[in-house]
Amino acid sequence: MKEKNERLAASLWEIYRRAERPLPWHNGGNLPWDDPDFSERMLREHLNENHGAASRVTAERLRQIEWLWEKLGLQAGQRFFDVTCGPGLYAVELAQRGLRVQGIDFAPAAIAYARELATAADVADRCTFTQQDIHQMTVEPAQFDAAMLIYGQLGVMRREEAQVVLNKIYAGLRPGGRLCLELLDPTKVDKKESNWWYTDSKRLWGDAPFLHLGERFWDEAAQMSLERFYVVHLETGKLDVVELCDQIYAPEEIAAMLQTAGFATITIHPGWDGLEFYDAGEWIAYVAEKPL
Repeated sequence: MKEKNERLAASLWEIYRRAERPLPWHNGGNLPWDDPDFSERMLREHLNENHGAASRVTAERLRQIEWLWEKLGLQAGQRFFDVTCGPGLYAVELAQRGLRVQGIDFAPAAIAYARELATAADVADRCTFTQQDIHQMTVEPAQFDAAMLIYGQLGVMRREEAQVVLNKIYAGLRPGGRLCLELLDPTKVDKKESNWWYTDSKRLWGDAPFLHLGERFWDEAAQMSLERFYVVHLETGKLDVVELCDQIYAPEEIAAMLQTAGFATITIHPGWDGLEFYDAGEWIAYVAEKPL
């Protein structure tokens, strides 16, 4: 008990002595996707049909897939690259429609689930799932007919890293191949600074009683939101600190980055063209085509 109380006191003092504002990209500026325990808890959120905070719920996801099928010109037999595929919910559905899908994600629990899902759906022969950080991914040239990078994942990396990822996806597409990229609409981003707290015992941050303290900051010069999370695990006194950066892009900047990668035709679809899902209005979908 004494040791736990000492850890708890040290955790509270660390929070008290925290820097006034977090630094951009401090400690990576991202969630601990590859941590086995965190990835298991995140998988639980991906599969929760009561909200769309991790993956869109099934009905919404199917609407997106219909939209993607049309806008990306998909046809059975084509090869598709799902970048940050999560638990394979999109990839397996696309494989069931006849695509051969390559998925990549950093979370071990998500990749394990995607493989199991593909087997259960009898499309394991059309799905390949790889656990890897997309910063380190290698993509064979001109092998995919289409690709997607959705749910704002390009925004949780530095601009120069984002450009490298776009370059790699472009190289992996065949001539005429298309990419769907989804990012937050900068006009809809909440730029107010805020803080909050709550307690729980079985959510994303832990499976035992914990206190979650959160802060959100806006960096106008960088056009970036920064969030800092302190999670105090009450049974042990242990403290977890996570700092998350979300780079916001204006449509013209994304168009320029896609052009730098080599894409020639870029169409911009605010709010997914009015597609019906709960937060569609907060996002912009970009469709970019590689020249023939």
